[in-house]
Amino acid sequence: MIRVGLTYDLREHYLAQGYGLEETAEFDRPDTIDAIEGALRRQGFETERIGNLRQLTGRLAAGAVWDLVFNIAEGLRGVGREAQVPALLDGFEIPYTFSDPTVMGLALHKGLTKSVIRDHGLPTAPFVVVESPADVAGVDLPFPLFAKPVAEGTGKGVTPASRVTSRTGLRRVCRQLLDRYRQPVLVEAFLPGREFTVGLLGTGTEASVVAVMEVRLNERAEAGVYGYVNKEDCESRVEYLLADDAEAGTAAQLALAAWRALGCRDGGRVDLRSDGTGRPHFLEVNPLAGLHPEHSDLPIMCRQAGVSYDELIGRIVHSALRRARPGRRVAAA
Repeated sequence: MIRVGLTYDLREHYLAQGYGLEETAEFDRPDTIDAIEGALRRQGFETERIGNLRQLTGRLAAGAVWDLVFNIAEGLRGVGREAQVPALLDGFEIPYTFSDPTVMGLALHKGLTKSVIRDHGLPTAPFVVVESPADVAGVDLPFPLFAKPVAEGTGKGVTPASRVTSRTGLRRVCRQLLDRYRQPVLVEAFLPGREFTVGLLGTGTEASVVAVMEVRLNERAEAGVYGYVNKEDCESRVEYLLADDAEAGTAAQLALAAWRALGCRDGGRVDLRSDGTGRPHFLEVNPLAGLHPEHSDLPIMCRQAGVSYDELIGRIVHSALRRARPGRRVAAA
């Protein structure tokens, strides 16, 4: 029987240590871990809960080994935080789900990711990375613009104020984001069209689009942006609708091309938004997408497309197992 360890960051664990709601927004709830473990066991895998980076480090130091690790650990600090668990597992030659450390580090930095996408000739809005207030003077893009932290998830730092229409407004918003998040700010041309998120499963030439989902904000939502407030209360503020028209088809093709260009693995999402002519543009990639069965975008769109939660988890695991060597044990140092 294949032994699968589970690595994750529990939100309640960090809240109990005094961390705030926003800084723990990317972390998981216990019922997410319950759901993943249940899906794995129903498909015949033996499971063991490991926990976060520090807990994994202790287990590895004590000689623990698994045939595969199902990794959804987000990490707490730094642009490389999502790469920490994959890097540690690589060092111990233990295979794991989802992308490798290089892809994880790249994908979290939205500016670097957009540079790679642009170099592959794929459409993404013109952008500048602002590292200090002085850099705002050198932003040579037409207004309106959109500003957000360069390396945050779950819509952190994205509010209606992110859309700016003047140099004064841009300077104010960039200063606020730099002060609050202690990281550079991505400034890009504002795209006024439809917003899509595309679910993908598989790796390389075997990767495929599961579904294209349009994100629509209702009258209860914070206006105009799919940011932190709306994502935290998505059940009452957001409508998720499968889309299969021509524009959604173009979004699907772009998402798949971006997924392959970046080297993402096993499963995740690509977010896109259309310009004023209805042409989708790459926004960002999430190679470590949320997996709460009711709350997270990827399981939502899979369910709408007829892919059960168990099938979703199974396809992720079997994609990872294709490159794994189960049973390999690492010699002690």
